[in-house]
Amino acid sequence: MNLIQYFRDSRAELSRVSWPSRAQVLEGTQAVLIFVVALTLIVYAMDVVFRNLIQLVLP
Repeated sequence: MNLIQYFRDSRAELSRVSWPSRAQVLEGTQAVLIFVVALTLIVYAMDVVFRNLIQLVLP
């Protein structure tokens, strides 16, 4: 298979792909951002708690 045929086949495959709509992409992006912010807050809270516990144990 030569390079030109490879690109033709790739283009044909990409035309068969069911691409998400703009609204679906925005919904997915929003869900990911909310999840990342929530997880960041959870990890930060755990960091503060453990840091304070360690400071109590190690004077």
